[in-house]
Amino acid sequence: MTREFEISKEVEVGGTPEQVWDAIATGPGIDSWFMGPHTVDGRLGGRMSLDMGFFQESSTITAWEPGKHLAYESAKGEDGTFHAMEYLIEGRDQGSTVLRFVHTGILADGWGDEFVDQQSKGWDMYLFTLAQYVKHFAGRPGTYVFAQWPAHPEGSADRWPVLLRALGVPEDAEVGDEVTIEEFGIHGVVDYVVRHDAHNFLGVRGQDGLYRFHGTNAVGHHLFGDATGQAEKWQAFLTQTLGGQTS
Repeated sequence: MTREFEISKEVEVGGTPEQVWDAIATGPGIDSWFMGPHTVDGRLGGRMSLDMGFFQESSTITAWEPGKHLAYESAKGEDGTFHAMEYLIEGRDQGSTVLRFVHTGILADGWGDEFVDQQSKGWDMYLFTLAQYVKHFAGRPGTYVFAQWPAHPEGSADRWPVLLRALGVPEDAEVGDEVTIEEFGIHGVVDYVVRHDAHNFLGVRGQDGLYRFHGTNAVGHHLFGDATGQAEKWQAFLTQTLGGQTS
């Protein structure tokens, strides 16, 4: 059977409502903290589209109030499944903003609490990254750089420590620790850590990028300088470090 679900989040952002709106309602803004590349036809009834090459997704904008309210919804599948996202923006004193986010929809048969739990953890990371983008890189268009972990016959559970060693990041690194990823010439600070048996996250904020490592499957970085060749370089690094073939 299909089932309804709802994920609600709230995050305080150190930026103005206008800066938050640019981050959630423009293609370059979305690419700077979420997946990409996105294109946005900014109007009620317009389309919001993601095209990663191997994955495409398109939604219709159902609410468009610049600086206040954005919502969009995917087309319904034959079984009635769909996803809908809603953002509510509220300005606060001293230039800060509260962003309320709701992800709702109907899941296909076979998807349940595990999907909702993973999506919830993923949104925690993405919305934190949005706040980091607005605070540290607002006005600088970001390029999304994606590379997959290579497939491996023994799975991925034991390869997280291998990746951390190759990056030069201690396994016990905590938020606020300074780290250097020598392979890529990155010096930055750990800004996000989640340690979980099923899924680990590591975030590093550098001078020109927000680097995001998703345990067991991929890296998804947001670069605010020249990103030419970076996806290929990261893919080669992952393949060499973790072995196997990309899936």
